[in-house]
Amino acid sequence: MKKARKLYESPSGDLWYLVADPSGTVFVHHEANLASGGHVEHEDIVAFLSRGSGPEQQELLRLIGTLTDEHTAATGK
Repeated sequence: MKKARKLYESPSGDLWYLVADPSGTVFVHHEANLASGGHVEHEDIVAFLSRGSGPEQQELLRLIGTLTDEHTAATGK
């Protein structure tokens, strides 16, 4: 079973999800809005982040940053 978390929804209706499949592979799933053809794409995280610094990339970076917050709280350091 795949696990997914919505990263960002643009004002035009594009959707981005962070997805982990059962093999442990993690990727970004993008669903374009219907006006743009509704295309669905899967993209490696490195490629996704290297494409720019739009709000969808910023949200993934923010989410990654929360991992250090959890680690700090768990270790007390």
